[in-house]
Amino acid sequence: MKHVFPRFQSVFSLTIFCIVFILLIGGCATNIEDKKLRVGAERHQVYLPLLANKKVALVVNQTSRVNESHLVDFLIENQVEVVRIFAPEHGFRGDQDAGALVDSTVDEKTSIPITSIYGSNKKPSSESMAGIDLIIFDIQDVGLRFYTYISSMHYMMEAAAESDIEFIVFDRPNPNGRYVDGPILEPEFRSFVGMHPIPVLHGMTVAELALMIKGEKWINKGENLTLKTISIANYTRDMEYALPVKPSPNLPNQQSIQLYPSLCFFEATPVSVGRGTDFPFQVIGSDTVPLGDFQFSPESRPGSASKPKLMGQVLYGRDLRNSQINGLNLEPLIQAYHRFSEVDLAFFIHPNFMDKLAGTDKLRLAIESGKTAEQIKLDWQTGLNSFKKRRKAYLLYP
Repeated sequence: MKHVFPRFQSVFSLTIFCIVFILLIGGCATNIEDKKLRVGAERHQVYLPLLANKKVALVVNQTSRVNESHLVDFLIENQVEVVRIFAPEHGFRGDQDAGALVDSTVDEKTSIPITSIYGSNKKPSSESMAGIDLIIFDIQDVGLRFYTYISSMHYMMEAAAESDIEFIVFDRPNPNGRYVDGPILEPEFRSFVGMHPIPVLHGMTVAELALMIKGEKWINKGENLTLKTISIANYTRDMEYALPVKPSPNLPNQQSIQLYPSLCFFEATPVSVGRGTDFPFQVIGSDTVPLGDFQFSPESRPGSASKPKLMGQVLYGRDLRNSQINGLNLEPLIQAYHRFSEVDLAFFIHPNFMDKLAGTDKLRLAIESGKTAEQIKLDWQTGLNSFKKRRKAYLLYP
């Protein structure tokens, strides 16, 4: 009998230990979950009450996910009445070439009408806004002024303001959010690839930009717009964020997104950036002026590059897949310009497009005049400092 109590005490102690251990592990797991980054669309406890008894329209594409579900499907499952989808460049499913016509149609899965807001109808008609109480914008951006999703957001905000429709932005991280760089757009160079007086790399999320577009009165009747934002939980501006879904057909991975600010200007030149290959926006190459030893050949790839530049040609250039280029690096562009100049070949063959991408003709003219990257960037600083002060009122994250 004398051995029973110690044995019981031992079992009792072990039980207490296990209970405490489980509670501690559970608490740690809860604490980790509380600190997990959650995009706006995942914070459904916050926004679902705002959608009750509303006829809702969505500005969405393939990046509009709630964990593993598309936002459209998630909202319908939660008894939200979705009455229309507005499709930006690359389409609702993100499978259209850059610049390709996006048709208005009907979603096969849900039978919800889809209205294109790319091509000739960048701003929706008043007819397509009829019967809508609220519009949700939920698209992953990459932090570049010339990435057209923010231009589509501009037009949708303006249409909402003019039709007295509430507008909500579900926010997502900016994968280039650490950088603020490039020339400020000048009014005469305004286009669909640059609509606002902001730098090429603006360092803001789409929700912050929406607040700035309204606050700076960049849209008609902006003062009338009821604008709400669903912010990202546990996010800071300098966070590394790898996108779970490619934002467009030719930005397939983190390296392409990182190189995009520096390589997009090549689109106005004879140089290929790898459209029609497995590594778009991760290489540069030419068929007439060798830019390096790396060899590749673009081919037709419907859905990402049906007719890529220099299709079928053997190109020589640089493989940048393992490079450390980030932010806005002008060196590859300047070096290529000088290589073309050495053999007396035109480099900026589409100067108007180059100036629209840059938001000014000063960048092109500075390169043509022989300025270095350091000299060119020095010219931007006054405008950048002014922009940084101006945007402070609209920032949501530290």
